[in-house]
Amino acid sequence: MFTQYIMDQLFLPMDLEEDIPKNHVVRVINDAVNRIDDKIFEAAYPGGGRHSYHPKLMTKIIIYAYSQRIYSSRQIAKAVRENIPFMWLAARQRPDFRTINRFRSERMKDVLEKVFTAVLELLADEGYVKLEHYFVDGTKIEANANRYTFVWGKAVAKHQVKLEEKVKALFAEIEEDELLEDASNAGKDLAELGESSELTSAKLEKAVAKLEQKLKNEPKNKPVKKAVRLLRKDLLPRKQKYELHQKLLGERNSYSKTDPDATFMRMKEDHMRNGQLKPGYNVQVGTENQFIVGYSLHQRPTDTRCLIPHLEKVKETLGKLPKTIIADAGYGSEENYEYLEKEEREALVKYNTFHKENSKAWRQDVSKIDNWTYQPETDSWVCPNGRELHFLRERKKKNESGYELRVRHYRSADCEGCPFKDKCSKTNGNREIEVSMTFLRYKAEAREKLRSEEGRALSVRRMVEVESVFGQMKNNRGFRRFLLRGLPKVSLEVGWLSLAHNLLKRAAISQQAKMVGQG
Repeated sequence: MFTQYIMDQLFLPMDLEEDIPKNHVVRVINDAVNRIDDKIFEAAYPGGGRHSYHPKLMTKIIIYAYSQRIYSSRQIAKAVRENIPFMWLAARQRPDFRTINRFRSERMKDVLEKVFTAVLELLADEGYVKLEHYFVDGTKIEANANRYTFVWGKAVAKHQVKLEEKVKALFAEIEEDELLEDASNAGKDLAELGESSELTSAKLEKAVAKLEQKLKNEPKNKPVKKAVRLLRKDLLPRKQKYELHQKLLGERNSYSKTDPDATFMRMKEDHMRNGQLKPGYNVQVGTENQFIVGYSLHQRPTDTRCLIPHLEKVKETLGKLPKTIIADAGYGSEENYEYLEKEEREALVKYNTFHKENSKAWRQDVSKIDNWTYQPETDSWVCPNGRELHFLRERKKKNESGYELRVRHYRSADCEGCPFKDKCSKTNGNREIEVSMTFLRYKAEAREKLRSEEGRALSVRRMVEVESVFGQMKNNRGFRRFLLRGLPKVSLEVGWLSLAHNLLKRAAISQQAKMVGQG
């Protein structure tokens, strides 16, 4: 009635490979990692100490774990002891969770990108990627940090101003009471504290030291004693704390105390539907044929200023940039267009008004200079009512990244009596506009490319290129929150995810080819 059932290890296969199907993803991972040059891993092992597990063994089990939705080092160590594919990859060796975590987050910090590039070269040799079309987009993933232990840049700046006012008021009170040696010394101390320069904790420390020296000579001077106590116990520590906050913030507007590298961003996964900001990172990914060709990690919530650093990293990793860069409207800035032009790469990058221009409301809006006519002979603009706006002045301005824009101002000589005045401008005077002629040229070139047959095809393809990769990562493999903390370690985690995705994709294509062949 039943098959024989005896608990005896001799019934287990002596060779674990017998239980692994031929087209299993674990075989693809094993083959890909075996083809990587051993010299790439030498940088991770300076030598000394006891013998280490082979880096290829560790690389295989971590990539396979990420492909199977196993991200915890303890769960990976458990799988190595119990799961047949893991046991086969590890050749029955059993690294513990500390070894696994140390390898993926510390040893591979200078090696993982080389491993990623080596695997990408294998995919290129097999014809899966050609570095012709590069589809780039970004997604936000929550950091491993407390959602409520935050520091806001504006709050820090406000507290610093109030603190400086208290310090200056305190020293002004001492000066008025003639508690310093003379008025000139008091004025000198005040100048050092920020009346003519920026107040710093170092200057405040120096001023407190002078007060303490005075207190040694006059130990019964109660006002000075009270001021020194207030400065030492409250004002000076707070000033040092605010300076530390400013240092950690850098150009950001917020950070998490649990993971200071994480920035508070608005996530699409808003389960409470209250627009709550969460600590996270902006992951930029570039794909071709749904294989990840390049990745980078950023602390900025918007994509616009992430494109150039991302492409610089791709160029450093691959040695060159792909021929055509395709991106959505979040990347369409003058700075990005200029960068791609200098790199001599074709840019199929939308700008923020590209789709609006096709609407009837936009084409009938008389206030938009896109519906006006530029006359290069007279360097003037003609509005829909036929009135000219003549050149007024040109000025330079810098954006947040330091990029310099040249903006030209034009003003109408007379808007009085114009029937479009209410629709054209809300100001009482004559209409004045500011235009970057360079940006207008870039927009015209991008518009022509995007409306071409090839441009439309690539734009549609972009929607299924990167978005499907993000869907695989976040939905199918359930990776919605990082496990590691700090920008370097989280960047490594993105690298492991990218390796797992590429080899999973490679295995899926092989499996499909086999099924087609059998059919």
